[in-house]
Amino acid sequence: MSSPFRYTTPSPPKSATGRVAGVYAQLADDFGIERAVTFVVLSPAPGLMASAWALMRESLIAGEGSRTGKELAALGVSVANRCPFCVDAHTMLLHATGDHRLAETVARGDTPADEEHARVLAWGGATRTPGAPELAPYPFPVAHAPAYIGTALSFHFINRVVSALLTESLLPGNAQRFRAVRSLAGRSVARTVRQRAVPGAGLELLDDSGPGPDWARGTTVGPAYAALRAAATEGEGLLDEADRILVRETLRDWDGSHPPLAWDALPDRSRPGARLALLAALAPYRITDEDVTAWRKPIHTDHCLVHLVAYGAFAAVDRIESALPVRTAEETS
Repeated sequence: MSSPFRYTTPSPPKSATGRVAGVYAQLADDFGIERAVTFVVLSPAPGLMASAWALMRESLIAGEGSRTGKELAALGVSVANRCPFCVDAHTMLLHATGDHRLAETVARGDTPADEEHARVLAWGGATRTPGAPELAPYPFPVAHAPAYIGTALSFHFINRVVSALLTESLLPGNAQRFRAVRSLAGRSVARTVRQRAVPGAGLELLDDSGPGPDWARGTTVGPAYAALRAAATEGEGLLDEADRILVRETLRDWDGSHPPLAWDALPDRSRPGARLALLAALAPYRITDEDVTAWRKPIHTDHCLVHLVAYGAFAAVDRIESALPVRTAEETS
């Protein structure tokens, strides 16, 4: 069986210790998939792995609001980011919620018949585009906004890591493309998906990074988001100042579009770090072996590569988050 990892060789999960082992244990209890490759690929950087898991756990799994709705938001994000691996994963997780007809509707690329479902799916996709009209008003209660926004931002990050560092195939031979396989895979984790997780366990794996942004005030989503921001930002140390400025300026002006094939603003491989970071941010599915080889020197371990990709990925998340029209429960009371 071929490896799902494109450029790294993570240690086997069974040998994990410390924070990494803690993530695997929570994955088994709360996600139903102990060795989910979306997190195994981050294991060379334990702090990054733990904070990425914490944000997903505290928003998608333990946050307020229906799991079906948040899966639809994550699916909309994944479609907008052109991440087939995550699109297939969330389709199967919709099967796990028990809404099999909805799962197959979105698998075909059709619009859900239920207007609320359709609006949530559209909202998730629109989060990629600053100022998109679908972003307001919320298609969910304001009290559930921290969980929905956290879910969307979590998958804007995860999509980019997956597209950069994993193959597109969720199951061997792309078996998830068959309806019966999607349904069976969903049913295999249905008990875990349908149970209500207690908020806060993900934070036990983190260093204290502060309360997080105002839109997540008073929830466990906020500290998890703050921790991921802190961990991902560590990757900027792999770039020189000129490259960091290029990344910041490019993301500042980004309008959510996918870059054209003739992307004049993308530096060539004489600036491999900036090139990788910008690709991770805006078009991670276009990272090639040549791009990684141009950057990777003997001093660059898997830990370094994961952090550089995470830095670029979170640069996009930061741009998206800063442009979201957010409202808090206090503002509506």
